[in-house]
Amino acid sequence: MTVHRCPPDATSKKDKPQTKTKMEHIFGFKKEDLTSWRSLVSLLNRPTDPASLGIFRCLFGLLMAIDITQERGLSHLDYKYLDGAPVCRFPLFNFLQPLPMDWMYLVYVVMFLGALGIMFGCFYRLSCLMFISTYWYIFFLDKTTWNNHSYLYGIIGFQLILMDGNRYWSIDGLWKPSIRNAHVPLWNYTVLRAQIFIVYFIAGVKKLDADWVEGYSMSYLAHHWLFDPFKVILPVDLVSLLVVHGCGLVLDLTAGYLLFFDVTRPYAFFFVSYFHCMNSQLFSIGMFPYTMLATSPLFCYPDWPRRFFARFPAFLRGALPFTTCDLQPSTSCVYPEIENTSTERQETPPVAKTPKLRLRHKLGAIFTVLYIIEQFFLPYSHFITQGYNNWTNGLYGYSWDMMVHSRSHQHVKITYKDGKTGEIGFLNPGVFTQSRRWKDHGDMLKQYATCLSQLLPRYNISEPEIYFDIWVSINERFQQRIFDPRVDIVKADWSPFQPNPWLMPLLVDLSPWRTKFQEIEGSLDNQTEIVFIADFPGLHLENFVSEDLGNTSVQVLQGKVNIEIVEEKKNFTLEPGEQIKVPAGAYHKVYTVSDEPSCYMYIYVNTTEAALQENFTKLFELQERIRNGTETEPLPPELQPLIAADDGEGAEVNATDPIVRLFLKRQRRMKEVKKRREAGVLERLERFTIKKYYSVRRGFLMTAIALRNLAVGLPPLEQLTREVAFANMKEPQAEANQDESWIAHSQQMCVCYYYWTVTTLGRQHLEIKGFF
Repeated sequence: MTVHRCPPDATSKKDKPQTKTKMEHIFGFKKEDLTSWRSLVSLLNRPTDPASLGIFRCLFGLLMAIDITQERGLSHLDYKYLDGAPVCRFPLFNFLQPLPMDWMYLVYVVMFLGALGIMFGCFYRLSCLMFISTYWYIFFLDKTTWNNHSYLYGIIGFQLILMDGNRYWSIDGLWKPSIRNAHVPLWNYTVLRAQIFIVYFIAGVKKLDADWVEGYSMSYLAHHWLFDPFKVILPVDLVSLLVVHGCGLVLDLTAGYLLFFDVTRPYAFFFVSYFHCMNSQLFSIGMFPYTMLATSPLFCYPDWPRRFFARFPAFLRGALPFTTCDLQPSTSCVYPEIENTSTERQETPPVAKTPKLRLRHKLGAIFTVLYIIEQFFLPYSHFITQGYNNWTNGLYGYSWDMMVHSRSHQHVKITYKDGKTGEIGFLNPGVFTQSRRWKDHGDMLKQYATCLSQLLPRYNISEPEIYFDIWVSINERFQQRIFDPRVDIVKADWSPFQPNPWLMPLLVDLSPWRTKFQEIEGSLDNQTEIVFIADFPGLHLENFVSEDLGNTSVQVLQGKVNIEIVEEKKNFTLEPGEQIKVPAGAYHKVYTVSDEPSCYMYIYVNTTEAALQENFTKLFELQERIRNGTETEPLPPELQPLIAADDGEGAEVNATDPIVRLFLKRQRRMKEVKKRREAGVLERLERFTIKKYYSVRRGFLMTAIALRNLAVGLPPLEQLTREVAFANMKEPQAEANQDESWIAHSQQMCVCYYYWTVTTLGRQHLEIKGFF
């Protein structure tokens, strides 16, 4: 809204207020303001109260300063960049590389000082430049950390450098009285409001995807404790469909509109605040919920801080923002010129003359229009950057497709082939990198393969060829390959402007099977697990069944497959509805021999886990009888630790039987979890504060060490070890052991075989035989 409670200009109070049209009351401007370019420029440069913009500037700077120590990684910078270690990195441009570690700390110091400068409005333009230059450098250094809110922080920082954000409650205003409490042009608010509207609205449009509407994108969220109140009246399936997906869609589509209008704004404040507070608990997304909360008041009248702080006692107002409405004119704004046509005999109302427009006013209007168009265009610009399109379009971050896609990775195999000897081996998935996002993006996979081809010759592998076999399920579909496993990615072509030729298509025609999945899973008992697989004609899956998985069988749902039992040298052909039991502790291969994609499922029972759970149940019952005094039989020595189980870890240490030790360890962890869940608000706040304190403390101490190194050089190794140990709150010897372990960890390459197995939670994951 553009209506002002404080006078926006120097018009005399004696002037009679003009009657506003209905459009002015609703939108804050007249229809005539849009009839010509000149009137539009005048509208966008209309003098506006700087109070709301100043408060947002302060909150944004504060949140960014906190974010730098957390999500940007200052507290663990040495682990993030691994200075000197053989690491594969994923910058946007391959020539971008991190600076030496001490210099990276300096980069973060510049960014942190920039954020503080924005918060305090001190050397405002310089602070914005310090912040955004270092922020975008760090952002471009690592695509694996990209997300929508990190992108949002960068573009808001860019917007602020062009705005007059230091006109209210700033140190610059104390030094320069001419800018203190001065008007700002309306386009400052227009750009920010439009940006937040786009974040909400485009996120809602992206949620019109069939997977979101049908409730497949974030179905697991319904099991979170935050949705327990809804589960009192609705089953979990409806909570997922109606509350998680339905309400999320409606909120994103409507939030921008509801925030804009006076009548609906209070309701919008309630719902978006509730939404962002929930997100802060559901996801590890740093300062994003709080940043979005800080943007909501931008939609209020710009003078709301004055009215808000005016309610405080008079003795506090000296330390609070201005509450006076005496605003100063600014050259950044366009003021209507008033011509007085009154005569001695007849008094006529003053006539507004056409204001004089300067170049800066026109540039501000041009920037506003072009920027808003660009922000609406970017989320749909993927037809240009086709090389970044995979199953989802574009590099994740600037499309506002938040939480629309969930993935699970079933199977990842990296095969290398020596270009000279022909030797074939396997690499540990994720070797030489700390990231996992390369598995879903062709551009990162190409960078990873190129990096591996440069590192493997150190281990006597010449001219290596690298092949990836990656199985992914997106939004609860079949597990299927995302990239062609027959293509050597080192030599494969990739261009940011051409479609990826070795990307396998998503089998969307098989999406209706998801309803059948739910029926099949509902018919199984609690100990039986199932995995749904889809594969392309001419390809095969090589799989190893762990000895822990008893009674494993393969059943065909669609297409035709040939199963080869490798050790027995036997082949079996299966058609839809047929199944076969595959031996445990052995390899087998499943070939798709039909002309269409095959669909089949593994059905198995983790016999080791089932036996372990049965033993746990018996031990728990025995422990309960011991506690209530109903156990009359003497306990054998291996069960004696059950008596002292309440004493803590001592019982675990003294247990000689591995199952008893594991049971006691499990019981202790369950008690700790229960204690944490039942903790009061003050105890949780204390735990949270202590955790954050040591995290921030480490970041600042390591920064101080790095700056000292840059200023006077490296100290002796013993002193440096002690300083780092103090930053980590560990003994120097322990720190040294940790450093030695990490060096060995970084230099060792693991060539390994692996297989699918099951975790104690019943979900599939890749178990790796070897290091990492």
